[in-house]
Amino acid sequence: MSTNLADGSLPYRIAVLCYLRDADGRLLMLHRCKPPNAGMYSPPGGKLEPTTGESPHCCAVRETEEETGVALGYDEIRLMGMVSETAYEGECHWLLFLFEVTRPIDHSEIAAYEMDEGVLEWLDQDAIDELPQPRTDRDFIWPLVADHVGGYFACHIDCRTEPFTVTVQESWKA
Repeated sequence: MSTNLADGSLPYRIAVLCYLRDADGRLLMLHRCKPPNAGMYSPPGGKLEPTTGESPHCCAVRETEEETGVALGYDEIRLMGMVSETAYEGECHWLLFLFEVTRPIDHSEIAAYEMDEGVLEWLDQDAIDELPQPRTDRDFIWPLVADHVGGYFACHIDCRTEPFTVTVQESWKA
């Protein structure tokens, strides 16, 4: 994809976020030490590899194993959401696929809690609201995730306006 900044176009990036819970319902979050979003919390995940034709499901399984050491089968993840963001931080557009792991993760399955990307932490859902997070995650994505466990949602966030324009385009709850 070519980018012509003179005409205002931005690159489009595709990524996954993976929500892993333990038997007590705590979520595994990454306290990031590298850009993007250094110093903030996000679930494990990463960019899809478009040059290989990687699917979002393959990316979710790969990123979960790379960042946590947990090897999952496709039957252990479920697409729970899709988020598109126009002009995130004025730098790019994002298409995010959100997956939830369908079984509890035992803490012993985590290969290492410290890595190049940051530090993994198990956190109660209520604590996540108080954590530093990217604005779109904190204000829009996280509330939708918390409200759609076992369900599905799709939303679009237009970051060109202030306040951001958010449109929930599809929603069903378990």
